[in-house]
Amino acid sequence: MNKSTSFPLIALILVLSLSSQAFTSSPISTQPTLNNVLVCAPGFFTELPAECTNPSPYTDVTSDAYGISLVYDQAHGLAYTAPDPQLNVINARYYLVNDTGTAFYPSIDAAREKKGAVQVINPGELIYVIYTERIDTEKGTFFLLPNGLYMPGDGSTVTVQTPFPGIEIKNIPIAPFGFVFTQTQVYAAPSEIYYNRPVREIGPGVSDYPVVDIWATMIIKGEAWHMIGINEWVNGRSVAVVTPKTSAPEGVTDGSWIDVDLAEQSLAVYENNKLIYATVMASGAEPLFTKPGLFQVFDKKESETMNGERNTPNFYHLENVPWTMYFDKARALHGAYWRARLGFPQSHGCVNLYPGDAHWLFNWAKVGTWVNVYDTTGKTPTDPEFYGDGGA
Repeated sequence: MNKSTSFPLIALILVLSLSSQAFTSSPISTQPTLNNVLVCAPGFFTELPAECTNPSPYTDVTSDAYGISLVYDQAHGLAYTAPDPQLNVINARYYLVNDTGTAFYPSIDAAREKKGAVQVINPGELIYVIYTERIDTEKGTFFLLPNGLYMPGDGSTVTVQTPFPGIEIKNIPIAPFGFVFTQTQVYAAPSEIYYNRPVREIGPGVSDYPVVDIWATMIIKGEAWHMIGINEWVNGRSVAVVTPKTSAPEGVTDGSWIDVDLAEQSLAVYENNKLIYATVMASGAEPLFTKPGLFQVFDKKESETMNGERNTPNFYHLENVPWTMYFDKARALHGAYWRARLGFPQSHGCVNLYPGDAHWLFNWAKVGTWVNVYDTTGKTPTDPEFYGDGGA
């Protein structure tokens, strides 16, 4: 699914003329208000707008490589804090089974001989089980499972990598922002092809998941480029953008909901019509899309075992899936400890989150919480007949 975003006026959309390799801009004509107080939002200006006659001491007026002044009032920028890191802790030890499958046995002797299995795990693409003890013998390594059964060492132990990019938002954001979810180059101008002048790298591997303000956006050959600072542009494919909403989606009755943006692969949480949390996620990959629509959480489970259809190449067996909330048949919001990186569609229909984000969401939401799933590109099918029950 290609990412494409339509922003409000405060994130100015510009157009590049590839023939001249130049672009033009125009000032934003209307300034947004915050609690009925006029503020200077991020944007391109040829001069400081007359409406901003009393900017805060933090207001910066500077020029980029094209001589266009950029006004940014930091006093009204995004204010956020990191959630409690303990939310990211999973009290389980995971084992990744070989794609040939495995079996569980009533005793370690039976496991040594691989005879008398009481349960068989079919071959599949994702097979994770949890164990309580590792037992090394002269005939190999075996694992004691929580149910008292034994499993041969047909795979490898796993050190679960658990990034925690989510943020608790402390003010009312007036402009889009985003999470850089993959390592990417920052360019001095908005095109790798025509302006190949990398400034630096950002993203996982360089630092954590950086949160960046989206000062402006350009569309080049159908791709979004985001300005994240003076002479700093990144390709939109590397950023999961959150565009703050000022009102609840139609059908939400209490002003609180979980907003799932399939185009941007971002998730936002609203309480009393105020954005309070945001993070990056991963939705269903074609043809197992996450179904757009307005739903409600109907079941919550702190730990869940998820299975795919047996005897198929895409079979999966995932034990101890943490902090699961079902909202559309078998489609759920949940922690995905087996995902190395989120930010692009890859699930069987569920909304995959890093464990800490899933835990935060699980603590905040309740049965009945609204879940608004949408795709601004229109590329995700909306016909209910297209969808089955979904999965992890």
